Parts: sequence; structure tokens; C-alpha cells
Amino acid sequence: MKIFLTNQNIKRHLEFLKKKAVMKYEKNQLNEKVTIQEINTTKSINEIDLTFFFNYGIFPENIMSFKTQWNDENREMKIGDTIAQQAFIPPIIKFSQKIVFGVRISETIHEPNRKGFSYETLEGHVEKGISTFTIEEINNKIIFKIHTFSKPGNILTQMVGPIISVPYQTFCTKKALKNVKRRIEAQ
Repeated sequence: MKIFLTNQNIKRHLEFLKKKAVMKYEKNQLNEKVTIQEINTTKSINEIDLTFFFNYGIFPENIMSFKTQWNDENREMKIGDTIAQQAFIPPIIKFSQKIVFGVRISETIHEPNRKGFSYETLEGHVEKGISTFTIEEINNKIIFKIHTFSKPGNILTQMVGPIISVPYQTFCTKKALKNVKRRIEAQ
């Protein structure tokens, strides 16, 4: 995790983060959280254009900017790819601290009724663990699901977690759910 007062060249950070290892964790020692957003659409999962989703267009721009390894290399996402993330705290691009950290793709999901991916946090991330983002079709309904196993990644986030990190993470998750819902419903 690196903290800045100015917007960063995310591509430069991506090159650095590609060399970082995934944080070690025991999944059974992490906090599990599942959040779900129903999406109002008459389309089936195979009729929805999920290009934005697989290009990590999940969070609104005022919460996070990012650079993905697969977009940088002009190809599709694959296991082992890195995402450099720049979070804005508070969520105001010009008047925020810019916190840069990274994650690595650990799974891609291309099942008939379930599409998505998982990533694990890299050394230095504010959180330690794994997150899975899926679009699912269940009983002819489309849902967006975020399933996480995580805990604070360092002593600072352990200390301020209950006051700052957890409420901000909850806020960001709600905004991500609404953003994906909006983007799919607009199709």
C-alpha cells in the first residue's frame, strides 16, 4: 500500500505490483461476507454483454481507478493477471488520498449460469484475502454477487478497521453493486 496526494500513473504501479506475491492467508481464519444485488432485466446471462465486467468496470470512477494487466497487454483476463488499484478516500477524485495496492486473478468462471472471477490481495494491500465477483442466473433471475473472505492486511488497518476501513469497504461494496446493476440494466 502506498499513499499519495496526487493522481498516480497506474501503469507504472502495475509494473511494480506484477512482481509482488499474494498475501499468505488461511481462508478459515478470514471473515466471510456475501452481498447480492438482483438485476432487473429480461435478458438471459448469455444475452448480457459482460465486457465491462471482465474489464473490471465494477467500481464507480470516484471510488477507484485501476489498470489491468490484460488490458495493458491487449488480451482477455487470465489466471495470474495483476490489477493495480488506486482507491480514493474520501471518494472525491481531486480532494482525496490516493491509496495504491494490487490484486491478482486466481480464478475465472465461465459456467453456463455463472460468469465471473476471483482475485487475491497482494503484499501491502489494506485487506488480506480473496474476493469473488459473479453474475449468476438463478430461476430466470440475474444477480450480481460479491463473495469475500478477508481481514485487515496490516497493523494500521487492524487498528482503524472498525472506525474507517469496514464502513468504507461497506460503502464501496454498495456502490459496486449499484454500478453493475445500472450498467447491465442499461443494456
